[in-house]
Amino acid sequence: MKNKSISLVILYLVTIFNFTYAYEFPIESNVPGGVVIIPIKTENKPEVFFYDKKVMVIGENKNWNAIVGIPLKIELGEHKLKVINDGIGANYLFDVVNKDYEKQYLTVKNKRHVNPNDEDMLRISKERKLISKAKASWREIDNVPLKFIKPARGPYSSSFGLRRFFNKQPRNPHSGLDIAAEKGTPIIAPAAGVVINTGDYFFNGKTIFLDHGQGLITMYCHMEEISIEEGDFVNVNDMLGTVGSSGRVTGAHLHWSVILNNTTVEPLLFLKTD
Repeated sequence: MKNKSISLVILYLVTIFNFTYAYEFPIESNVPGGVVIIPIKTENKPEVFFYDKKVMVIGENKNWNAIVGIPLKIELGEHKLKVINDGIGANYLFDVVNKDYEKQYLTVKNKRHVNPNDEDMLRISKERKLISKAKASWREIDNVPLKFIKPARGPYSSSFGLRRFFNKQPRNPHSGLDIAAEKGTPIIAPAAGVVINTGDYFFNGKTIFLDHGQGLITMYCHMEEISIEEGDFVNVNDMLGTVGSSGRVTGAHLHWSVILNNTTVEPLLFLKTD
């Protein structure tokens, strides 16, 4: 009976240990706006950088994985990941291949949201600093949630990476995924995180940034109401606010961005499958 009890305890500890490191990774896609996962076989947890931006590292001794976000405007071809372990640096190489993103032409009624005036530009300049700070946030934790639930009910209306034209004028590619929903539709946290920024911005409207750990940030824009405050910790499925049409929009919807190592990437790569 004693031996059986010991065996059960060992089995329990093995189960807990395995669960701790049973990470669910995002889908890999080595294209602009995608995510690559680079195995690193070092004894201790390394520091990893991609073009001077710190990169998430998940795993355990001799079984680490760097989770790297690829910029939309990156050059195609071979790229280097800088890995530092015990003061020694090494380069890990990977390739980025092409992906053709579609074009989207939108008509915006508020002309200032296409061509801001001088007063608008002063506001935009101040807001960019706050937004940039939120996107560059780093919170060192081990158990980073890498699979998300959908933050709002509704069909996808504009995909990530679209080459956008506002009133026929070219603008930056679409840096998120749009979910079409009526005003007042609940927005929920897709995973646990800390609220690091809320604001009402010129382009983004009412906005929330969640920090999920190690440079993984999610952003929610064009909201009608914000239900949480900066500094709050939220669990998966907690209420964040409601869908609206604030900021530069053509109608009510949620713009949802996923940011990894200060780089916007395809949110669908992180979604759990039904």
